[in-house]
Amino acid sequence: MACILFSFSLHRNRILARVAFALCLLSVNAAFALPPLLSSYSHTAWGPQHGAPNDVLNFAQSNDGWLWIASPNGLFRFDGVRFERMDSVQGQPLHSTNVMGLLASTDGSLWVGHRFGGISHFKNGQVHLHKPGDGLPAGDVYSIVPGPDGALWAATTQGLGHLGPGADRFTTVAPATGLPSGGIYKVMFDRAGRQWVATLTGVFHRAPGEQQYHRAWPQHRMVALAQAPDGTVWGADETRMHYRLREMAPPDNARAEAVAGGADLHIDRAGTMWVLKLDAVERRTAPYLALPRSEAASQQVGQNTGISGPLPQAWYQDREGNIWVGTSSGIDRLRPNRVHTLPVKDVLDHPGVIADAGDGVLVGDIQGVLRSAGSEGTRKEVGRITLTAGYRAPDGAIWIGDLNARWLRQPDGSWQRYPHPARLHGYATHAMLQNRDGSMWVAMQTFGLFRVEGTEWQANGNLQGMPASAARALAAGASGQVWVGHRDGLISRIDGKRIRIFGPADGINIGPVQILFADGARIWAGGEQGVRCFDNGRWLAVNAPLRGIAGMARTADGELWLHGSEGITRITAAEVARLLREPDAPVAYERFDALDGLRGSAEQIRPLPTLTQALDGRLWFASASHVASMDPRHIPRNPLPPPVEILALHANGKTLAGPALKLPTGTSQLQFDYTALSLSMPERVRFRYRLHGVDSDWREAGQRREAYYTNLAPGSYRFEVTAANEDGLWNTAGARMTVTIPPRFVQTGWFIALLAGLAAAALYWLYRLRVQRLTRRMDDLMHARLAERARIARGLHDTLLQSVQGLIMFFNQQSRRQRQDAEERRKIDQTLELADQLMHESRDYIADLRAVGTPQELGAALQDYGQVMLQERLAVSIVGRPHALTALVRDELNVIGREALFNCARHANATEVTLMLEYGPDQLRLLVRDNGCGTAADREGHYGLACMRERAQAIGALYRFSSRPADGTVVDVVIDAALAYAVHRPEPWLTRLRRRWSRSGTA
Repeated sequence: MACILFSFSLHRNRILARVAFALCLLSVNAAFALPPLLSSYSHTAWGPQHGAPNDVLNFAQSNDGWLWIASPNGLFRFDGVRFERMDSVQGQPLHSTNVMGLLASTDGSLWVGHRFGGISHFKNGQVHLHKPGDGLPAGDVYSIVPGPDGALWAATTQGLGHLGPGADRFTTVAPATGLPSGGIYKVMFDRAGRQWVATLTGVFHRAPGEQQYHRAWPQHRMVALAQAPDGTVWGADETRMHYRLREMAPPDNARAEAVAGGADLHIDRAGTMWVLKLDAVERRTAPYLALPRSEAASQQVGQNTGISGPLPQAWYQDREGNIWVGTSSGIDRLRPNRVHTLPVKDVLDHPGVIADAGDGVLVGDIQGVLRSAGSEGTRKEVGRITLTAGYRAPDGAIWIGDLNARWLRQPDGSWQRYPHPARLHGYATHAMLQNRDGSMWVAMQTFGLFRVEGTEWQANGNLQGMPASAARALAAGASGQVWVGHRDGLISRIDGKRIRIFGPADGINIGPVQILFADGARIWAGGEQGVRCFDNGRWLAVNAPLRGIAGMARTADGELWLHGSEGITRITAAEVARLLREPDAPVAYERFDALDGLRGSAEQIRPLPTLTQALDGRLWFASASHVASMDPRHIPRNPLPPPVEILALHANGKTLAGPALKLPTGTSQLQFDYTALSLSMPERVRFRYRLHGVDSDWREAGQRREAYYTNLAPGSYRFEVTAANEDGLWNTAGARMTVTIPPRFVQTGWFIALLAGLAAAALYWLYRLRVQRLTRRMDDLMHARLAERARIARGLHDTLLQSVQGLIMFFNQQSRRQRQDAEERRKIDQTLELADQLMHESRDYIADLRAVGTPQELGAALQDYGQVMLQERLAVSIVGRPHALTALVRDELNVIGREALFNCARHANATEVTLMLEYGPDQLRLLVRDNGCGTAADREGHYGLACMRERAQAIGALYRFSSRPADGTVVDVVIDAALAYAVHRPEPWLTRLRRRWSRSGTA
């Protein structure tokens, strides 16, 4: 909360306003990219070039995770990535952009105090302005503080405003309560609910439920208030001195003890005091005394260490534990680190770490200073030894190798020197390993591997077959073997006098070997290009992006920790077990790097290894110039899933917002902007999203905060997005937006129906055209057939019939010459009768040939023919209006009808014959029925029936013949109207439907 000092000069707020803040810093991941000084926090700074406001006066964090920032230049909000100026809140405009006081209530509302008076209350899309003079004291509103009972208190330059629970109007606290009139510096409620008010004339307090205020001691004008974990209330006066406040003066009226401090002070949830000075922020721990000048610099962030600007004047701790500071030129964030850098007075030069007794370690470097250290920091200097390699033997002995000797620490803490042979002087020791017999293997720069027994140095232990490449790493196997890692990437195993060399053919392709780590019966190897594990006689690859691995450790619970050029890698025990079962499967891992406070990367030359596990389980990491540590059993985690919000939708060049949107017709491309409110490590927030109606599953977006979709069809879509924080904790609720894209006319069902109708009409037209063409073709064929039949008829009549007639006449004359009772005459007369009958039938067939094609209506033609053949036995019924028929259909039906009538006359012995011709809208039907003796359809020699069936099939008609003895015969031919009628106009579908309905009703 901002604490602004009052003055009656023009520049009173600039000169007197300060906010208390102090700092422990490990690294500056700052926009200004300046080196950090403190060991417990990472520092990031933002200025106007990053969109941050100047002259920050106040902070607040709303329920949805947004960090709100008050400044004279406007109201801003921040999601950890982007600053956004807010000229309106919840769709309602600000009363004034000169903002000072700020409060985000638990009910989701936002209270904004304005410099020139008034408080705007934004809630549920509405705004209510509490105007100065209408109960609210006039003047600048510096802070708005909630009380334990839900009331609000407004500190202004003209007094203290109070808004009771459920009230809609502020009231000014009257002097009758014991609180003097005039400006209010600060309002604070302690953990017991007691209210403390810093005024122009001193600090006043009152207990919960009490009406009167009482003057606190000392009676100084305090401009800042804060309560420590032990209940002590601290105040800062105008002279930047700190005091412990009391509810009343001590009995002995002793003089108040002052502590040098700053213009403002705050105490965070962990009990750390943060002091805001003119040009720096300082961290203090209990008892919060002033730090000596030599120590103060290491506990401050100022202009020379990356602070965003001078005059730190606003302080805030968000719900994730980050500390925020507002200065005259920007904003600073201080995030607690997970990896803690060891603070040292001097710069380390390629340090190495060796596990010491208890929780301690020894830290040395090539500058020759050997230090004892622990998690709290450097303890003391324990010797002057240049360290190029360190080793803790199984018996607890500590060895250090340098350029000329090995050093062994004695029980009394002194160091015994074992010099190297003269030819090795000036060459660094790379690694050491003690054998079970007390001898030692030593890997030396350039010269390679030696076995040392006393003062005797045996190159490669006098063994033959060792690689020529220099040894860089050593490890002891569970059965006493010695494992050696070489610069050329080979790994040797010495088992007594036997040597086995592993190389690329065995799966060893990790580049120069930098670390060998014995893990029970397994051996882990790390190098420039990855990690391998020797298990049950085979080398397994660790399928993860691991580079420059120079340190390894296994914790008590089975986790595998690696230190490499990309930071610290943690692989859980479950993943290690899965790796051994499924060596080809990708390995899940967690990475710690500069964002976690790690400075530098694993050393790639010496000292190696770069990771050491202390006896208490704490892990220590060495880089080129720093040593850091972390406790793998107590890694700080972020328990808060990040709130997710969809900021906007971009469509057709317009920016839209809202939970449900109807977009313009024809929209096909969408861009969704979204964010997650995780302020600690927004760089590690991961997103995934999906668009229902397009995506069948989630899309992994990584750190990207936009989603793009193109070529969208009209319809309703639901966009969903969710996010995980730096520890992989997902917000399962996420955020969603419904989007509706109306179709163009050409995309509607009506248009599709229209196209379908047009297509149907086109198909029908093509069908009609095809039928017409077929009809014309059939007519042409029919005319040709008729001409041919007429020619045949003429030929038969003029040749065959005339010749036969001549023969008949000749035989008739011969018959007359015979006697009347002669047997020959009787036979000739019988033959002549048959010939005469044949002549009649032949003339009928010739007549049939010539009759086809007659223009007479089909029903009339058949009726005329039937009456001649059947006379009064024939009943004719013509249903419907006669239509003109195509020539082919007319002629074929005529032949079929005549054949059926002929059969009735000659073979059926029928007394009743019915001829029905039905001209329907959809079909033409010809029916001939008799009550005669019947006949079999497949009777041998009866070709007329087969001809009728073939003629019906030729014109596409349905032919049905049925005949039963004593029941008569039925010939039924049905043909589609489109094929039968010369001109066919389909009946309207409504008329057709009405007709069918009337038929069904009649039935």
